[in-house]
Amino acid sequence: MSIRYENNKTFTIDTENSTYQMMVDSYGYLLHLYYGRKTQGDMEYLLTYADRGFSGNPYDAGIDRLYSLDVLPQEFPQKGTGDFRSTACVIEYENGSTSSDLKYDHHKISKGKYSIPGLPAFYADQEGETLEIVLKDKWTGLEISLLYGVIPSYDVITRSVKVHNTTDNNVIIRKLSSACLDFVYGEFDLLTFYGRHCMERQLQRKSVAHGNFSFGSVRGCSGHQYNPMMILAGTDANEDYGDCYGVNFVYSGSFQGEVEKDQFNQTRVLMGLQEMGLAYPVEPDQVFYAPEAVLTFSSQGFSKLSHNLHRCIRKHLTRGIYKEAVRPVLVNSWEAAYFDFTGETIYRLAVKAKQLGIDMVVMDDGWFGKRDNDFSSLGDWVVNEKKLGESLGHLIERVNDLGVKFGIWIEPECISEDSKLFKEHPDWAFRVPGKDPVRARYQLVLDFSRKEVVDAIFDMICKVLDQGNVEYVKWDMNRHLEDVYSQTAQSQGRVLYDYVLGLYNFQERLITRYPNILLEGCCGGGGRFDLGMLYYSPQIWCSDNTDAMDRLKIQYGTSFGYPVSAMGSHVSDVPNHQTGRYTPFNLRGTVAMSGTFGYELDLRQLTGKEQDAVKEQIAHFRQYAPLIQDGLYYRLTNPMEDEAAAWMFVSEDGREALLNVVLQAMHGNMTNNYVRLKGLLPGRFYREEESGKIYPSDALMQMGLPMPVEFGNYKAYQMHFELV
Repeated sequence: MSIRYENNKTFTIDTENSTYQMMVDSYGYLLHLYYGRKTQGDMEYLLTYADRGFSGNPYDAGIDRLYSLDVLPQEFPQKGTGDFRSTACVIEYENGSTSSDLKYDHHKISKGKYSIPGLPAFYADQEGETLEIVLKDKWTGLEISLLYGVIPSYDVITRSVKVHNTTDNNVIIRKLSSACLDFVYGEFDLLTFYGRHCMERQLQRKSVAHGNFSFGSVRGCSGHQYNPMMILAGTDANEDYGDCYGVNFVYSGSFQGEVEKDQFNQTRVLMGLQEMGLAYPVEPDQVFYAPEAVLTFSSQGFSKLSHNLHRCIRKHLTRGIYKEAVRPVLVNSWEAAYFDFTGETIYRLAVKAKQLGIDMVVMDDGWFGKRDNDFSSLGDWVVNEKKLGESLGHLIERVNDLGVKFGIWIEPECISEDSKLFKEHPDWAFRVPGKDPVRARYQLVLDFSRKEVVDAIFDMICKVLDQGNVEYVKWDMNRHLEDVYSQTAQSQGRVLYDYVLGLYNFQERLITRYPNILLEGCCGGGGRFDLGMLYYSPQIWCSDNTDAMDRLKIQYGTSFGYPVSAMGSHVSDVPNHQTGRYTPFNLRGTVAMSGTFGYELDLRQLTGKEQDAVKEQIAHFRQYAPLIQDGLYYRLTNPMEDEAAAWMFVSEDGREALLNVVLQAMHGNMTNNYVRLKGLLPGRFYREEESGKIYPSDALMQMGLPMPVEFGNYKAYQMHFELV
């Protein structure tokens, strides 16, 4: 067993390379003892006690002034116990009080990892284990269960919280964090991933200093601005060395991450629901579940931490027939035609796709209602046969007859004021009575906290998908939530959370009804790139920015917490439609291959040389796709700082590797760029496929490989190595 309970007080969780330990102390409080490198024994010795001025003492401690929860490490800090640091839990009771006193009541250890009703979560029925610790407030009777899931071989521990209202009155959840980590000492850096639309998940590393650093989203989606992922690392940690802790949130709505260094140099990490706008009522005998947080530890730097997450996400979070399958190479009509297309346009794109070896054509925005721009028709999910010049079923049949798959774009969560649906059901949109709504992209958001709204849109989308052999759906969401007000909710403080439940309900029903469809998530590109979405859609459009040079940085930051198989990435036209930049075709292909791979351009406009390049890229991608998708991903340089952006994939047995290098800058009398490889088997030799040259692995990893010094900007190289 990976979970042990010993001496009537100590819980120990062991994974392959880490140990997590906590204890129930003499007063019944659950204290955190240790999380780090795998070890043995009782770590209670790490606790220290002293009379700390202005740090309160629980009543049960009597005259013992040495005991204060304001300075002790805890598993689930709560408001009302004398802990003045950021807490994981604030519950408002019937009398208006927000003071709780939750202590250990009982626990249960079981085989198989827990699941969460209505919410995405990692699964591991055979390999996983579950620890449930029930805390109880003797004054109110409230029960809160702390759920710990263990997937040992990936060094992953998950956490969730179940609030069971066992009182006689309603309670209101004002704050709820799914995970807390307390460190009694240590100097740390915090890695977070900030950004904006078209420039998501930019790495930021800063020292953890005194005070509280908070990041998150109040947008109703996880957002482009801050990703629900962070890494706490030793100040000396790098890609290959040092202790680091990853915390990621399996949720697609508003979230809050916090890191606080207190007056005694202790560090607390919290991840959970965004407290702004949260006032969730729980009636007597009802249960509320917090979304899951996933933790992983590495003593070997960021690469190992990323490998833990990548492998576990692929094996124990994503689902369906595409869980581990190589995805089809597709071409999307958006940058090829935008709103200006007919059925014949899509068909001709499919004809060209067939000639070039592309598997699928996707019809993007503009096929429904009277949608010729972004001012109308969202919510009117009826095929515009007049615009297409044929029925959807006929178009799909023509495309399929070519031997090409067909995909379609939808945006089910939003509504245009210029739509039949809005005229019939204006109350279905989020709007504050008596106030003009805030628009974004000239659209509003549907109230998915209401079952009847979700059901109606689901039925409309199904009627579209039932018209033909649709094998791919791109789910978009092109604005964030404002004026969040439900016309039917008895409490507005529950709406944001219930909205996300409605979203998940829709997607679960969609992939259940259409199990062979590949669902790709999207929110203006990467505005909802999170583990919650990956439970339903095994890939997410990484960014609306298809510029290859910008994508180097976007995909670099994304790779810290998410596998390459999740990153939707395409080759697009030049000048790039977002930046106006010109980059070589082979460079665009090299960058897009470190993702799901496809094309975002008008194939009919390609030159003969470019068409040959497409065929060659697709052949290379199909050859390397299993290695790219399932191999260990190594970041070799930092594209935020280094002239060369370099990364590689290595098979888990170390016998095969694919090196990718992009030179980001060219200067007069250019210096040499040596790229050090990683993950190869030591003391062996590898042959590079194109040149046939044989290299010693130790030299490749110690000194590196010199990149050619060539005239011209934006050079890209891709080299395939196999063990001799």
